[in-house]
Amino acid sequence: MSGTTGTGLPGSPTSLFDHALQLPQLAPGEPLPRDGEPYPDDDSHRRRRGPKAPEDRHSAGKDVALILDRHFARASALPGELADAFHDVHVPFHHNERIAAAAERAAGDRVRRTGRWLVRYGTDRCAVTVGLALLAAVGTVDDIPLIQTIGLLSDHFGPLAAHALEGQTGGVEALLWLAERVTGWGRVYVVEALCRLDDPAARPWLLRRACDGDFLNGYFAGEVAVVTRLHEALGGLDRDSEMVDHVGRLLHQMSDCGGMGSTLAHYPHAAVVLEAHARHVGLLDPTVERYFTIAVLTQHLTTEPPEAVGCTAAQQQGLRATYLEVLDRAEWTRAARAGLAEDDDRMRWLADHRAPRLRLRAFPDREPDSEE
Repeated sequence: MSGTTGTGLPGSPTSLFDHALQLPQLAPGEPLPRDGEPYPDDDSHRRRRGPKAPEDRHSAGKDVALILDRHFARASALPGELADAFHDVHVPFHHNERIAAAAERAAGDRVRRTGRWLVRYGTDRCAVTVGLALLAAVGTVDDIPLIQTIGLLSDHFGPLAAHALEGQTGGVEALLWLAERVTGWGRVYVVEALCRLDDPAARPWLLRRACDGDFLNGYFAGEVAVVTRLHEALGGLDRDSEMVDHVGRLLHQMSDCGGMGSTLAHYPHAAVVLEAHARHVGLLDPTVERYFTIAVLTQHLTTEPPEAVGCTAAQQQGLRATYLEVLDRAEWTRAARAGLAEDDDRMRWLADHRAPRLRLRAFPDREPDSEE
């Protein structure tokens, strides 16, 4: 993908908004490849690296606020004058109280016009970030489409976009729209915002689609389980294969996300949810993802003490036996071997690192990895 993708005038830099607007056409209905990177301003940012974040985190945003105060103090100042004003200062890309306070000190209409201009026409990520911060502070529902579009470039603009939408009327629907279209860190910011809102309208999506399999899902998997009252929603598993798969992803993330988010050890309903998943996953047809998920869970049940799994010793043994019985069925073994033959990363990783210790039929000739 060219670094100059966009629809600017001939010879003019491409706005980041136009870049974000065009990219979904390359993969309709799918998250943007590489979160929309590279951005059109990549070359200039590599040549002109701005200052690092201050060691005193409480002073972050101070320089941006001073520039905004001076700008808004001049009644004749136009939004475009800020297009190149932030090159030499550190611009936080998370919500910042100093920048928000500067926005609130000036006239709201003028701040909104400035934020809209910077987000819509800015060709430099620093200026666009400041514009998004202004809209997060004083924007209205009319700004939701702008915020969503720039939020598609989610690795950089995801934190502020999620914060801005979280504070808007209609923010849940707007966040759900964005959540379907972002991955990686962007998904973390958006799903965490949805969890903070704890709106019943978001629970069906959170129950079935929040985790997309990225290891960063570990930051929010436990929170999703709590907010959705997962243990109370298990009655629908027999009619909902999508939910069974998603519950498996949640459990997988919570089994191995120490230092990131809540683990099974800290989830009070771990045993109930594991038992429901073990009962229902074996009723489904085998897939590589399902095999991988329950193999990882079985490994966790095999190597960790009961308290680390959120179970009693008896529950742990029963769960392990149930999962192993599914993994060793002939049709599940064939699915795993087919995945390995196709060089699926998950099956290769299982074969090299986990499966030998479980002595699974799908990988009879593999030796345990020496580092495990």
